[in-house]
Amino acid sequence: MKIARFYISLVLPLCLFLGCSPLISTFDQTAYMQVTSLKVDALDLMDKATENYTTHETEVKTIQLKIDKAIEYDAHRPHNEITNQLWTILNNPDGHLFGGFLVKWKKDGNCNATFILNEKKLIGKAFDQIAELESKKIKPSEVTTNQ
Repeated sequence: MKIARFYISLVLPLCLFLGCSPLISTFDQTAYMQVTSLKVDALDLMDKATENYTTHETEVKTIQLKIDKAIEYDAHRPHNEITNQLWTILNNPDGHLFGGFLVKWKKDGNCNATFILNEKKLIGKAFDQIAELESKKIKPSEVTTNQ
């Protein structure tokens, strides 16, 4: 009976722990490069929002397509729910970050320079959160396998 309790109280939880899959994806260099590159592109585009939206509509579509590709890439990585949620918040057209900024720019035609500056700070931090999360993930070379 004591041996059974030993296995149940110590060995079984240890086996379950070692057999569990990771709670978050491992670091991915491509994902990191995408988000850092997109941050630069998005903030650069935002500087042009003092001008008429229609003048830059092609650039807006290009950056949105790149963001959509990054979101799609991350969506198919296992255990990447947190990153996916951050992308959803950043790109939400009803929100107050990049997606919402683009909607406001299109609706208003152009934006005030002070508004753009303030939005760039917030949106830059949102991109940074995604990049920092990715950079702090365990590198694939650091993952140990139990075989």
